[in-house]
Amino acid sequence: MSGGVAGRTRSGWVAQGGEYEYRVLRLPSTTSGGDARRLLTEQAEYGRWELARTRLFAGGERKVWLRRKIIRVRSTLGYASPDPASTDLV
Repeated sequence: MSGGVAGRTRSGWVAQGGEYEYRVLRLPSTTSGGDARRLLTEQAEYGRWELARTRLFAGGERKVWLRRKIIRVRSTLGYASPDPASTDLV
């Protein structure tokens, strides 16, 4: 896949609201499967993270990528509101 095609695809993806923040967790080989599952479940429930990718290395270490959507809040302070004193109710 050429760089130009990948760039267009990514910019289209971002234009559709696909902006994410990522967190990478390294779990040592001494971490049990149940503990890893519990940790990832807590991250998903309370931090709104979702599992993006996992990688298991030969030594037993796990590397986990979590992502969550960036929510942009638009300021409403820039909009002009009608001045209640200027309205004539007579």
